Amino acid sequence: MLEAIRRAVSFLRDKQILHKLGVLLSVAVIAFACYMLYHKLRNINGHAVYEAMKATEPRLIGFAALSVAAGYFTLTFYDWFAVRAIGRADIPYRVNALAAFSSYAIGHNVGASVFTGGAVRYRIYSAWGLNAIDVAKICFLAGLTFWLGNAAVLGMGIAYHPEAATAIDLLPPWLNRLFAIGILAGLAGYVVWVWAKPRCVGHGTWSVQLPGGPLTLLQIVIGIIDLSFCALAMYMLVPDEPNLGFVVVAVIFVSATLLGFASHSPGGLGVFDAAMLVGLWQMDKEELLAGMLLFRVLYYLAPFFISVILLTCRELIVGARSKRLQALTAAIEVEAPAGVGRPLKKHGGSGA
Repeated sequence: MLEAIRRAVSFLRDKQILHKLGVLLSVAVIAFACYMLYHKLRNINGHAVYEAMKATEPRLIGFAALSVAAGYFTLTFYDWFAVRAIGRADIPYRVNALAAFSSYAIGHNVGASVFTGGAVRYRIYSAWGLNAIDVAKICFLAGLTFWLGNAAVLGMGIAYHPEAATAIDLLPPWLNRLFAIGILAGLAGYVVWVWAKPRCVGHGTWSVQLPGGPLTLLQIVIGIIDLSFCALAMYMLVPDEPNLGFVVVAVIFVSATLLGFASHSPGGLGVFDAAMLVGLWQMDKEELLAGMLLFRVLYYLAPFFISVILLTCRELIVGARSKRLQALTAAIEVEAPAGVGRPLKKHGGSGA
């Protein structure tokens, strides 16, 4: 049975069917989201949205900004964990933090975060002797932490309040709860599987050893904390009435985030927004849209500009150091006595 599945996957990969299906799915998600956005926003009062943004308490915006900052701080441990999982504990946390923050901040905004984030990580980690395969492993393990955290948050949230997911997928609550229990069972099964003995995925130099049971639990905790802070930021910015509770907003937020991620559109633009408007249909549209715009400023735009500034400063510092090193090397060569190197050549380089 497993061999048949392996052959089927190999055939689909060789024919690029999986890639084509992925592109088709992304286009379908974006097209449906555009339709829903048009349907939801065609009667929106732009002035009312602007007034709702102005009316948002600065205190709430400040708390939301702190929650976003805490979420990005948690994101830095994605790379910290992944780099140590591939055996490079010598790379300091500050490098992990810069790579994680910059790759996610830029990837969220540019789109296709697997490639854009990977390129940013490679630029930073290559200075520490990591090659493209090492960076690919880091991206894989960081992504694994993200998906494990999503599975845990969605599973627990939907199992507790299945009606929240019903607002988006239109499935009956009992079926959503059944799916949630299945997600949690699968997550528990994965933990048991990696706990039993060391597990590897991939072949040859692309082989990655999966974290064991205790480390996988740590991955799940990191993912849960990250998503909880992000959901908390959104919860602070959505309208107070009706008060649906944090769990409902968190489930809808995570579901919308995953749909935006699946679309590969920059920042999940259009897809994330449509899912939020559909899921939180009970709230005033203008006030909800105002909160979503403020969230985009805090979670997407501000980190993007900060990461660009940090990367620019890094490049300037690295470039300046390189020029100083070249100048020092040239000065040493000029100041060295003219005959120093000749005896070494004459005697085959054996002299000291």
